[in-house]
Amino acid sequence: MSKRNYIIPIFVPHLGCPHDCVFCNQEEITGVKRGLGYAEVIKKVDSYLETIPKRANNIEVAFYGGSFTGIDPLYQRELLKAAKDKLLKGDINGVRLSTRPDYIDEKVLDYLEDYGVTAIELGVQSLDEKVLKAAGRGHNREVVLKAVDLIKEYNFQLGLQIMPGLPGSSRESDFQTVKEIIQLKPDFVRIYPTLVIKGTQLASLYKSGHYIPLSLEDGVEISSTILEELNKAQIKVIRVGLQPSEGVNDDEVIAGPFHPSFRQIVESRIMLKKVEEKIDDNPIKTLTITVNSKDISNLRGQKNHNIDTLNNKYPIEEIIIKRDDTLERGSVIVEAL
Repeated sequence: MSKRNYIIPIFVPHLGCPHDCVFCNQEEITGVKRGLGYAEVIKKVDSYLETIPKRANNIEVAFYGGSFTGIDPLYQRELLKAAKDKLLKGDINGVRLSTRPDYIDEKVLDYLEDYGVTAIELGVQSLDEKVLKAAGRGHNREVVLKAVDLIKEYNFQLGLQIMPGLPGSSRESDFQTVKEIIQLKPDFVRIYPTLVIKGTQLASLYKSGHYIPLSLEDGVEISSTILEELNKAQIKVIRVGLQPSEGVNDDEVIAGPFHPSFRQIVESRIMLKKVEEKIDDNPIKTLTITVNSKDISNLRGQKNHNIDTLNNKYPIEEIIIKRDDTLERGSVIVEAL
């Protein structure tokens, strides 16, 4: 989000979901073990509002963590009433929540509309039937497609979450899911490479040798390709990888591509690929790379990783980096002499 758009996160516990997806331990992921009430939501929103500049264009309350529309309906309405009251006062501009595709129908969407909900995120994870079954999702791909159609019919903003690296998946199945996600034309996407969280079935599968998680390198490579494809399709990607700020840290993650700067590493990998596409193995006296000044960090990579990679991989005598703020973000001009 830009500095003029702000999200006030409200983490709700994993209540009411009868499914036990292999990757899921919401108490660890959200850090929430009990329910918030109306007063606590109001207090939390007020606390955030004190830190948000008055010039903010857009402020939204977002209910994260559990499958929101799967929890007790009375509890849903208690939380939503707090958000709606803030909406009616003009303190916020919208309400968003995340849920499962099989917890969406016309009745649910009717009351979400009544409570001022503006955006709904679906935990899709995969559109491959084999992967959905192996992950214990409890629904098939048709349920996802029906939920997407309904949400669009009601004109909510649509967000979709995908998880490369699930049990039973392959690069081909993950990329096929991405192709289908693009065809569904969501307003935004989150990319969450699969992590092995303690206390999950996936942790047991990993420890018994029945699941091999993505390495950090594999996670970065797959995520960079996915992010590139979504960027080309002009679909906004608002998150790449779970962040420590979302309640996950090294203590909870047993294995998988977890890094506090995961997105930056992924974006740096995309930049490196763009440079490499424009050079060959012929000796280069001077390699000049021009980017927008805001892309300098991604071009260099963490701890100058990309520059070191280029120097080690190709016969280059000198690398010169130039800034040109007339260039579109993510664009690269490469001159090899």
